[in-house]
Amino acid sequence: MNRTVPVAEQAAALRARIEDANHRYHVLDDPDISDAEYDRLMRELEAIEAAHPELASADSPTRRVGAAPSREFAEVTHAVPMLSLANAFSDEEVEDFVRKVGERLGLSEPLFSVEPKFDGLAISLRYERGVFVQGATRGDGERGEDVSANLRTIRAIPLRLRGSDWPQLLEVRGEVYMPRAGFAAWNAKALASAGKIKTLANPRNGAAGSLRQLDPRITAQRPLAFYAYALGAAEGGDLPTSHAATLQRLRQWGFPVSSLVDRAQGARGCLEYFARIGAQRDTLPFDIDGVVYKLDDLAAQRELGFVGRTPRWAIAHKFPAQEQQTRVEAIDVQIGRTGAATPTARLAPVSVGGVTVTNATLHNADQVARLDVRVGDTVIVRRAGDVIPEVVRVVPELRPAQARPWQMPEACPICGSAIVREDGEVVARCSGELTCAAQRAQALLHFASRRAMDIDGLGERYVEDLAEFGYLRSVADLYRLTLDDLLEMKRRADERDGTTPETVKAGKVASKWAENLIAAIDHSRRTTLARLLYALGIGHVGEGTAKALALRFGSIERIRHLPWPLLKLVPDVGDEVAHAIDSFFSQAGNQRVIDDLLASGVEISDEHAPSSKLRASLELSNVLAALGVPGLSEKRAHMLAAAFPQIQALLGAQHAQLVAAGLSDDAAGHFISWLGRAGHVALLRRCIQSLHELREALVDAGEEGASLPLEGQTVVLTGSLVSLTRDEAKARLEALGAKVAGSVSKKTSFVVAGSEAGSKLDKAQELGVEVWDEARLLAFIRSADLRT
Repeated sequence: MNRTVPVAEQAAALRARIEDANHRYHVLDDPDISDAEYDRLMRELEAIEAAHPELASADSPTRRVGAAPSREFAEVTHAVPMLSLANAFSDEEVEDFVRKVGERLGLSEPLFSVEPKFDGLAISLRYERGVFVQGATRGDGERGEDVSANLRTIRAIPLRLRGSDWPQLLEVRGEVYMPRAGFAAWNAKALASAGKIKTLANPRNGAAGSLRQLDPRITAQRPLAFYAYALGAAEGGDLPTSHAATLQRLRQWGFPVSSLVDRAQGARGCLEYFARIGAQRDTLPFDIDGVVYKLDDLAAQRELGFVGRTPRWAIAHKFPAQEQQTRVEAIDVQIGRTGAATPTARLAPVSVGGVTVTNATLHNADQVARLDVRVGDTVIVRRAGDVIPEVVRVVPELRPAQARPWQMPEACPICGSAIVREDGEVVARCSGELTCAAQRAQALLHFASRRAMDIDGLGERYVEDLAEFGYLRSVADLYRLTLDDLLEMKRRADERDGTTPETVKAGKVASKWAENLIAAIDHSRRTTLARLLYALGIGHVGEGTAKALALRFGSIERIRHLPWPLLKLVPDVGDEVAHAIDSFFSQAGNQRVIDDLLASGVEISDEHAPSSKLRASLELSNVLAALGVPGLSEKRAHMLAAAFPQIQALLGAQHAQLVAAGLSDDAAGHFISWLGRAGHVALLRRCIQSLHELREALVDAGEEGASLPLEGQTVVLTGSLVSLTRDEAKARLEALGAKVAGSVSKKTSFVVAGSEAGSKLDKAQELGVEVWDEARLLAFIRSADLRT
């Protein structure tokens, strides 16, 4: 370090030299220093910034790694939507596209900017005053995920723009990808690690998975690169009038732009480019799955506009899929981490595009039926790029005589629970959410998540290791874990991975992490009903539905045994949600796990009698209307209940009697037909019995039932609380029956104001809304005896 030059100048010079080295390496492909020299410069800058933290700027190269791991990605709304291109698969489709563009613009041979279609992950980079401030994935085109910390680790992405003619606000669109050489080197390293490092399936998945790591230090280890290919929002500055000139400007600002970008005149020029790039495809240092044609004139682009979210002025010309013929030897069902049952064809090995394929996805039961794939069939298998191979079609003339149509099995091949498919759903699922080994890791991670049981420190790695070594077979096993179990699991995992921590070598065992995890598990034993319901991972039951069920019914025992029509008495619970809850609780394995949780000391702190709001709903007419019998509207259900108030009379009613009660001929026929189906009479009897039990619970609780202290009131939280996090305060208020809103209005019952309360407090005072401080809130919670 040069002591005669001021330290601030040294830091600035080092930053400039390092970023120039990055630019030469990643953009110009003309490095001028060795890797060793680059590393020396980085170490020198890191030492200066460590000694003088005030000199560490946000755009320093040292900030490419080091952000703290995130618990989740925030949502980002793109200032300009990220487009979805239409696809062309033939020369004729390209010619038709070019012809339509020409006709709309009055041109015979439109000029296009042409470029490879990179097979990576589309992202948007936002710069303000030339400094990178945010990066997001494409997402649904309107909204993506904030992966800024991970993008900072990619040296090809400039943290500060070069030059000075850039707009004050600039969004740059491009593709993060994994070069083939980097992918191969990573997998070679992974294989040599004996399982310590996971191999990557293909470069595209490697790029996508790397960018979605919650810890940017992991992303920094991955061999990622970037190419810019378009602008999004731009405010200020003099921008080019053509796409080709825009790409050139992006190069000047420090972004890597592919050297394969070119311009082509008319359909013939585009197709020649497609053939030229196709011939180079296998020798390129990165994967592509086609080329993209964009009208070069930006004003003409604006004139053509869009159809939905698809631009009229651009199209992706995809390379032909790679196909081969083989035989289906079996059709198995794979159960995914979320319970999805996916039929998979086991194939006689066949080479497709240089890769030996033995399995191909059949997606779902509808696709199997559509293709009519049977065991023994000869099929055509497609592998487009590096995606999972799929069966495209059957060769019917080669079908063996004994081949039979395939049916989705009724039971899960892993746990034996029923495989169910809800009305309107494409995917069938295993219903053994809490007991199925295939879903175990996902169920445990969800159960432990912050908004569920909130077990801090139980990450994916620990869950997978605990499950692998047999310590966790269900979520209830969490509450049986001991400190010795965790330390033994860690020892076995280290032996498996071939690693021995220094503390173990020194004759010590680092146990603080295990002690903290045991404490977090123990702390989670006392919870709320809504949290527990959400933690169980019942299909379609999010936090809102879990809270609504908890408030209405008040206890896990009621909810777990209710027939599905009564679940529909809760607002916003329709057929789909009610059947999903019923399917979950109808599995004996799931019920056993709940029993185990309660037996292991999980305590629900806020159970109560049914809400008084249920009282008006506990009528036979509401149950009848909830059954979903065609033609049995609420009005007709009311007439039917009035005519047959006793269950036996209703079950024995004849068609003519039902019509006399007010049903139409069709509705009467549908109701008799419904009663004749297996299990329906028993279901109706269960509903009547549950109605009586709920009424009795209300009577036992008093005439008004369980009216929660804040039921019907709307509360707003503002500022910082000392004793509770915002989520904890919201949960406790909701447990007391309140609706927690995000803004203050005349309908607000009161505002809870912590320190540094802002505009919401001002609004409350302006409207005369009552304001509580934290002490008053805590006193109220204690008086209600809820989760103190």
